[in-house]
Amino acid sequence: MKTFIIAKRIVKQLQGDKKYLALSIIAPLIIIYFLKLLFNAFPPNVPITNFTIPIGALIVHFLSFLLCAILLVQERTRGTLERMLISGYRRTSIIGGYTLGYIGLATIQAAAVLFESLWLFNLDYSGQTILLLFIVIWLLAVVSVMLGIFVSTFAQNEGHVFPFIPLIILPSFFLTGLIIDTNTLPGWAAFIGKCLPLHYAVNIIHEIIKPEYSLHNTYLDFAILIGYIFLLWILASLTLKETE
Repeated sequence: MKTFIIAKRIVKQLQGDKKYLALSIIAPLIIIYFLKLLFNAFPPNVPITNFTIPIGALIVHFLSFLLCAILLVQERTRGTLERMLISGYRRTSIIGGYTLGYIGLATIQAAAVLFESLWLFNLDYSGQTILLLFIVIWLLAVVSVMLGIFVSTFAQNEGHVFPFIPLIILPSFFLTGLIIDTNTLPGWAAFIGKCLPLHYAVNIIHEIIKPEYSLHNTYLDFAILIGYIFLLWILASLTLKETE
């Protein structure tokens, strides 16, 4: 019950901040448009369709992580988290409430990025493929929200969030198979890439867009992606106690 009370407050808070809400949705759309301009300059033999949806997923991953982490740090600096703990809210309820509150925004971001990518790049996928692509990006967005909540427990102010970007987001760009096959990387780099959630989202997307796609080939990647959600939830709950 307390989880839903917190989630309702977060949703009202987001609805009251029109500028933040608009920026959260418009920013990824603008980045996708810039991506279209970039890909237009590529030689015709470059298979840009292999990169379009995975890079869209990265954009959702990055923005969901960053915006959620910054908002949680603001909650901490205002003393909101501390007051909830003093009032008897359980740590899992707090983390669950914040997650539910931000999932709505992450869902809108995932849908907006996916459908703009399909439209701008003229990607002709079946309804089932589009639905699966949305599920993957949405799951990654939920992981990103959880990651933002977890990272926020180590930050005392908004500026402390930014050092996590080169630690988490940039390795995701280079080491997860987004640009090159991870099998061509040194062993240690491939290992780091496989520790990052984007690696599994990219694997699933690459399989889904194949004409001969079979759900059987992506069960494990789906399970790992969902496992990240529960793992980060537990870690965020534990670190919330230590920090507060």
